[in-house]
Amino acid sequence: MSGSVFVRLMSASVAVANQAGKIIRDIMKKGNLRIVEKGINDLQTEADRSAQRCIINSLLKQFPKVTIIGEETLEKVENEDDLIVSLQNCETITTECPADLTAVKEEDVVIWVDPLDGTAEYTQGLLDHVTVLIGLAVNGKAVGGVIHQPYYNYQNEEDLSKLGRTMWGIVGAGTYGIDCKKPPENKRIVTTTRSHSNPVINSTIAAMKPDEVLKVGGAGHKVLLLIEGKAHAYVFPSKGCKKWDTCAPEALLHAVGGKLTDIHGDPIKYHAEVEHVNARGVLATYLESIHDWYVENMPIEAKTALP
Repeated sequence: MSGSVFVRLMSASVAVANQAGKIIRDIMKKGNLRIVEKGINDLQTEADRSAQRCIINSLLKQFPKVTIIGEETLEKVENEDDLIVSLQNCETITTECPADLTAVKEEDVVIWVDPLDGTAEYTQGLLDHVTVLIGLAVNGKAVGGVIHQPYYNYQNEEDLSKLGRTMWGIVGAGTYGIDCKKPPENKRIVTTTRSHSNPVINSTIAAMKPDEVLKVGGAGHKVLLLIEGKAHAYVFPSKGCKKWDTCAPEALLHAVGGKLTDIHGDPIKYHAEVEHVNARGVLATYLESIHDWYVENMPIEAKTALP
């Protein structure tokens, strides 16, 4: 793999996301998810654990100086190296590296990994909500992202060879693998949490005067709804979301002209030492120009709850 460090890292992230998706499908097929409850509404399965080991160990073997922060806290296990995939000869993504990223070194990059975004949905069979998220940040900004949907097209039983898809984006270079569309102009569609609702979230959604509300699982899945024109905004005034949930989706959304911030409209920072929780919630819009409207219409009670 030749080319700039950043493009090589993105190429490796695409390859390893595909492999993680295969692991997730294989574990589901075997039928023993080995679920662990980390907290209320916070599950972890064997698929989360194995996919994360595959992603982190494979990337670190090829790029030992990058910083990688994954959702799961994992102990070393036997045969862990069996999950490593060789990234030396993986296919290089075909894109020009943006000028501001050409000089980036390994040690400049922080990678945020959610090996299985939408674990609850995975255990409940809502498989189209599930994504693998690998986000690349430089100087605290989300600049590259890979979103893999292991079960995309899973209901098309006639052609399971087309199961799964991988999308990636680099800010300043565009996206690949996703069909960007505009949402309907004559209505307002908002997407929000499916399983972590509370009174502040409900009143905030109502304040946005939506014509339709899509309650779905997974931050990656919600942002894909924006990019594919199925919703105008993703509104989540709560602390339930973490940096590994938003880094990759933010990069893809930004690359197509959208915007993702906290509910006050301030940028989310992705430096290695930041707090992992998005303590001021998440607000994302398919178009940067409509973002301010949602910030201005954010109720005081939501802003007060997440100062």
